[in-house]
Amino acid sequence: MPPAVLDPLPAERVRGSLQPVLAGAVASLVGFASTFAIVLSGLRGVGATAGQAASGLLAVCVLMGLTTIVLSVRTRMPILLAWSTPGAALLASAGMPDGGYPAAVGAFLACGGLLALTGLWSALGRAIARVPVPIASAMLAGVLLPLCLAPVRVAVDIPLAAGAVIVTWALLGVLARPWAIPGALGVAVAVVLVSEPLRAGPTGALPVLTGVVPAFSPTALLSLGVSLFVVTMASQNVPGMGVLAANGFRPSLRPVLLATGGSTVLGAAFGVFAINLAAITAALTSGPDAHPDPARRWIAAVASGATYLVLGLGAGLATALVGSAPAGLVEAVAGLALLGALGAALTAALDAPEHREPAVVTFVVVASGITAVGVSAAFWGLMAGLAVLGLQRTRRPGPAVSSRTIHR
Repeated sequence: MPPAVLDPLPAERVRGSLQPVLAGAVASLVGFASTFAIVLSGLRGVGATAGQAASGLLAVCVLMGLTTIVLSVRTRMPILLAWSTPGAALLASAGMPDGGYPAAVGAFLACGGLLALTGLWSALGRAIARVPVPIASAMLAGVLLPLCLAPVRVAVDIPLAAGAVIVTWALLGVLARPWAIPGALGVAVAVVLVSEPLRAGPTGALPVLTGVVPAFSPTALLSLGVSLFVVTMASQNVPGMGVLAANGFRPSLRPVLLATGGSTVLGAAFGVFAINLAAITAALTSGPDAHPDPARRWIAAVASGATYLVLGLGAGLATALVGSAPAGLVEAVAGLALLGALGAALTAALDAPEHREPAVVTFVVVASGITAVGVSAAFWGLMAGLAVLGLQRTRRPGPAVSSRTIHR
């Protein structure tokens, strides 16, 4: 009987098996820690109670985790989903709509329905593709600006606590950039625990799903539903497809939109506002760091989805943290997390000279934070920018459309 042949590289095989799992877990941890405060601020901004905000954070984690796992297993591609961070920022800046939180839930349903409809009806996708990138980016920049000003304001109001958070963010931004926001959040948590006991929310440490019967307000559907849809498509789904394509993966967008839109509709009553393709964290699960072999990178996305299922259980504690923090401290962390997105949005908004003036108009109107006839500034800014662009085209005959438009 021949002697057993021992595998000479068992450690390397184990590391190869663990690499995508660890990459997926890190992607979820970084994504959750960096932006959960923005989600909670957005839900509270449109009228959710602390319990309803915790429910929304739990529901969005569970649904995007499950949908990530299903899509990645079926396609054998690293299709990582996320909540719409720009969408959450939009909610935080829009204010409570007419009809309160139930009207916001109705807008969440509308956004999910539009996402799914885009997957079914190509004409709607083409209509969104006709919105020039500079105007869509200017809309996003106007939404992000108020949140990005929070660190400046808080640095004056509570200089010691805010200073510790900002210095940590700045140092880690140089030394270990992916951990800059989680590190800043860790300092904010330490400040909260040192300054006062953590106040448990109404649901305790574990969150409870809290359903709300939706109400349908025309103004909320315009200012939140339509604006949330446009921001999510332009700022999340399109870049997310670009990240996948850059790493050699080209999934069909139709099933992705049907799955994300359907998940949003399914969870809207519990606070799910928009589920979409991940963009920044998708690079961690679809690139070489996930695994040298592209055929095994889908495992990283599955691991990331599973990690989000676990992280959702921490929604109650996360909500209690935000409720116990000194006024504005967690919002300052959220503002720091969005600075990069603001810079990218401003760059894209001002890059094309022929669209610069409409983009500036869009940015100014959105950043003003106005509300007219019950409709928030995001919608009016988009309309104002498109109106100025239309006037320019009538004044200057000939093709003036930039080739830099949103592509499906």
